[in-house]
Amino acid sequence: MPSQTFERDWRDILDSFDQERVEHMSEIAQQYAQDFATIFYTTLMADSQAQHFLNHQQVKSRLHDSLQDWIKQLCAPDSRASIGTIYARQSKVGEVHARTGVPVSIVLKGARLLKREFEQKSMLYEEPLEKRLQCIQLFGRLMDLSMEAMSEAYATSIDQKTRSSEAYRLFSLTENLATERERQRAGVLDWQSRFMFEAAVASDRSRLPRIRESEFGLWFRHKGMYAFQGAGEVDLISNAMTQIDEECLTSLCAPELDNAKRYELIHRTKGLADNILAQMNTLFAKSLEVESGKDVMTGLLNRRFLPSILTREIEFSRQHQKSFTLASIDIDHFKAINDKYGHEAGDSVLVDIASLILARSRGGDFVFRMGGEEFLVVMVDVSPAQAEKLSERLRESIEHNLFTLPNQQSIRATVSIGLTSYNGHPDYQYLLRKVDRALYKAKSQGRNQVRVAV
Repeated sequence: MPSQTFERDWRDILDSFDQERVEHMSEIAQQYAQDFATIFYTTLMADSQAQHFLNHQQVKSRLHDSLQDWIKQLCAPDSRASIGTIYARQSKVGEVHARTGVPVSIVLKGARLLKREFEQKSMLYEEPLEKRLQCIQLFGRLMDLSMEAMSEAYATSIDQKTRSSEAYRLFSLTENLATERERQRAGVLDWQSRFMFEAAVASDRSRLPRIRESEFGLWFRHKGMYAFQGAGEVDLISNAMTQIDEECLTSLCAPELDNAKRYELIHRTKGLADNILAQMNTLFAKSLEVESGKDVMTGLLNRRFLPSILTREIEFSRQHQKSFTLASIDIDHFKAINDKYGHEAGDSVLVDIASLILARSRGGDFVFRMGGEEFLVVMVDVSPAQAEKLSERLRESIEHNLFTLPNQQSIRATVSIGLTSYNGHPDYQYLLRKVDRALYKAKSQGRNQVRVAV
């Protein structure tokens, strides 16, 4: 729901009750917030499904305090003044839960627990039953509206996560796009040959092969259109296929077609097929550079699939009790290299260091260019000690390398490296923040060194 709708609905709920009920609700929340949080997490930790996401010590300690603050904010007597903050907080909660894979059913179960506990605490007060029920109703409505905002953000994030994961799956299946391009090019040419043969010799024009039913046509309609959705070439190819099947071939099947018109239609069909080949080449060329998730300059992965890969590695680590490490690598004084030798020289150093990082990485590792002069390596199935040793070797190899610039001048360059290892925390953003801190530590303490996040 848009924030304006949330604000309107929140105000409508508060306006439905007198201020005395609002203040009494706030009094209960303030008095029992700690009890609510304790019961909430004690109950959820008994749930085998919830344990999977809540057993990290930092999660438990931080979330317990955070839940208390949230309950107090939700029930504040002056919450009208902080509706925007409440909405933003709920949206953030939804995004984090989606990112860490917490099922929305667990969140809704938690909300149900809180409403039940609030009801029980309300009944302890010596007030008329009607007023106690109004207070319970007010809390329940605010809780439900908060869950709506959280669920909307959750659903949006899950959709984005699913799209990214599916895109990565397709990327994994067709990572060798050059091979796929040649296969589909051969498919178009094969259809074109069969069309030309049937058009020249077949007496029964109904035998003319439909391009949509060819091997290429089936691939394009069931895989290609989805894999490359959003690209303009997709529409151009689809339109050309429609013209071939519904216009050219239909006209060629007309009785008593004169030779001049027949030749014109065959020529037009061939031109449309050639256009499909041209658009397909463009589509694959773009995909090789961008849609494949590769950085054009270095050939490393770009950030596109980082969420999918980290989510998958966290899940793998949970299932197999394995560890992985993030290594954030930054070229030292890179701006000075650009300023002194020019951007062409800087690009050359960037590409050479990317090649060294890739050469020093193992087959299962993922190497990203994060932008500018910063790289990230996901070092899989490795202990923290092994990761530190491998990173130190990489740092030394770069330090001792002589980089040859386009003008044949040679220079030295170094890198700073920050490390953090997976320790059970379910949110990959937590790991990214930790490795950023480790990198900052390496740079602030003199550069050209490896530092591990504590």
